[in-house]
Amino acid sequence: CPAPADLKHVDGTRLCAVLYKDNSPYYDQCCAGAALEVEPDTDAPYMPLRWSGKASSLVVGNRCELRVWSRRGKKGSTRRFSA
Repeated sequence: CPAPADLKHVDGTRLCAVLYKDNSPYYDQCCAGAALEVEPDTDAPYMPLRWSGKASSLVVGNRCELRVWSRRGKKGSTRRFSA
């Protein structure tokens, strides 16, 4: 998985988080497969099509926080992730 400080676009602009779909019991293979990039200051009350319940790994950048809910529309229990 990339280090939190390394979360950047190819052009060098910062990313806040990246979620990955592929799952593996081996740490070095966890951050693989399709990736969902989260831009700084993003507010998305719904997961994109085909992503709901699919994220298996995530990395959150420095000075960022990713907050997720167990139900659509920011309902249910919540959890916060940081670097």
